Amino acid sequence: MELDLKPAPPPGAFRKLALGAWRSPKDPSAYASLEVRMEKAVAFLEAWRARTGQRLTVTHLVAKASADALRLHPEANVLLRWGAPSLRVDVGVCVLVVQPEESGRADLTTATVPRADTLSLEEFARAMEAVVSQVRSRKDAVIERGKRRSYRIPGMFMGLALRLLSFVWFTLNVDLRWVGMPRDPFGSVVVTSLGSLGLERGFVATVPYTRVPLILAPGAVRSVPVVEAGELVPGRMMTLTCTWDARALDVEVVAKVLRHVGAALESPEETWGAASGARVG
Repeated sequence: MELDLKPAPPPGAFRKLALGAWRSPKDPSAYASLEVRMEKAVAFLEAWRARTGQRLTVTHLVAKASADALRLHPEANVLLRWGAPSLRVDVGVCVLVVQPEESGRADLTTATVPRADTLSLEEFARAMEAVVSQVRSRKDAVIERGKRRSYRIPGMFMGLALRLLSFVWFTLNVDLRWVGMPRDPFGSVVVTSLGSLGLERGFVATVPYTRVPLILAPGAVRSVPVVEAGELVPGRMMTLTCTWDARALDVEVVAKVLRHVGAALESPEETWGAASGARVG
């Protein structure tokens, strides 16, 4: 086997029903959202950039916090194979990246940091920026080769090709880098920033062939009145939405992940240390 996996505990009664009732990730998508106070996170980001010169955004914080959450709650770090979940050993975080237009066409692709839970916030941000920079400049040879090959597939056969690719990639667990396809390109969790598009909230669709059971989408940070000590005061809020595969994850497990991410954003210095540096999450 190529990916490091181990057997998951036997599923409960509801999980068995869910695995039998749904056959495709387009059916069992479930959704949730969390309202997060962002005053401390905004101040943390500003202080970090001023003291270190390193680019750090809300997306970085959500991505790193989600990796830490999956380490703390390994039952959320799963991959469906042969109709049942397997536990992932490593935590990979994937961020969706818009590539600049080339020949009149802009592309959406992935930037993934493996073993993100083992990195400090500073290390994670540097690793993510390196991957994003390479992907945006179209210098990732494996990804670009795979995309060129996908362009040659007629549209009527794309669904079949993706299902076959997913089967070989994940069900058979085969490393396809030798044919120009990246290894584990989607990781354990996907984070995509709706705030960068000016959207306050939205629910992102799952993509069946990726086998990713959890997608987090931070919205735009907005100024709103909040209640403190019985009085209305100015505040900063963000909506964090989540889409998950109900066959693979229980809602209580998803809630643990969301609560961890929300708590990290509301208390970033307690989570990652002072803004001038970072400790391992």
